[in-house]
Amino acid sequence: MSVPSPLTAGLAERLPELTAIYRDLHANPELSFQEERTAGVVAARLTEAGFEVTTGVGGTGVVGVLRNDSGGTGGSVLLRADMDALPVAEADRVPYRSTVTATGPDGELSPVMHACGHDTHVTSLLGAAAQLSARRADWSGTVLAVFQPAEEIGAGSRAMLDDGFLDRFPRYDVALGQHVISGPAGHLWVRPGVFMAAGDSLRVTVFGRGGHASAPQATVDPIVIAASIVLRLQTIVSRELAATDVAVVTVGAIRAGAKENVIPAEAELKLNIRTFDARVRERVLAAVERIVTAEAAAAGAPRPPEIAPINDFPLLVNDETAARRVITAFTESFGAEVVHEPSMKPASEDFGRFGAAAGVPSVFWNFGGFDQAHYPDPAQPALAVAAGGAPGNHSPDFVPDAVDAALLRGTEALLTAASLWLT
Repeated sequence: MSVPSPLTAGLAERLPELTAIYRDLHANPELSFQEERTAGVVAARLTEAGFEVTTGVGGTGVVGVLRNDSGGTGGSVLLRADMDALPVAEADRVPYRSTVTATGPDGELSPVMHACGHDTHVTSLLGAAAQLSARRADWSGTVLAVFQPAEEIGAGSRAMLDDGFLDRFPRYDVALGQHVISGPAGHLWVRPGVFMAAGDSLRVTVFGRGGHASAPQATVDPIVIAASIVLRLQTIVSRELAATDVAVVTVGAIRAGAKENVIPAEAELKLNIRTFDARVRERVLAAVERIVTAEAAAAGAPRPPEIAPINDFPLLVNDETAARRVITAFTESFGAEVVHEPSMKPASEDFGRFGAAAGVPSVFWNFGGFDQAHYPDPAQPALAVAAGGAPGNHSPDFVPDAVDAALLRGTEALLTAASLWLT
């Protein structure tokens, strides 16, 4: 028999308000470091709940602090939600879909969508904040509600920390965070130890010598160099890593030329790399540099290629002891049938920097946002996504269709985990 945390009592009565907040945020998404409107909504709600509110942290971040000395011996807990959206055009599935467009850092106008569910994260943490304020008799300690910008580009947590986060706000004993995934609402996925991959994105520029397409002998074609690089990069994982090592190397974008009868002077590639081990990461990055440089030299490029970082995400590692405590609490509160221990995920997150910077444990988990009918095996929702039976994160169709249940469980999970340190 499950035993819910007292902090969740009365939460169901908040659902209509939380759903309204969610729909508003979903219809008004903002790109990384542009989350001004979202930050305003957050700050107003936290102020209403009695939090000490600081805005503009790390650019557009918001931090709310609630101290509660009710005679207990509670510690200090950081709860984090990310706020930014993606340059994705939303499919026409719900009446509150986004029609927003915005100019990105590259100067190009693009559609914007909460295609990764950060609107559910913000709403769940606002729900938890309201509950913590209303039920102060059930806990003691200090809560830091952190609303982070720019997770999608791996820069938001670093920006907040670089803005004096550790000196400006109370110390915390644990950092807790979560992410909605394509999975059945009500279910949770937690893994002690390594949970999510380190991520590195690179911009590679190769230089050639442009000219007329009818006289390729007078040129050095950067498109051919780029094509050779793409093919050769595929051998890093298949031929340079052991079968027991895991990595992903993806070329996600190529830009070169504008006309069919003109050989351009340069080509640009954007790479994304995921690894679960620091040694493997170093080997893959070194192999990328070697291959890019060698292919350009082999083609007689007039100058060496340029390799520049776009962004990076740290390896996300859940503290073993803290994660086991959270798993036990989730199991006791919600039932063992909805709590799963997944395999490592090749996606990346920058949440782990908050725990690492403070030298404290951190725990990160996933919660589902969709109808059970999409998932024949609730423990392995990725199988349904791979088979085309459910939308995946970053998809134009990623709009939770069990949003009330998702918001309820997302808020309950934050409160249940936090209660372990707020005694």
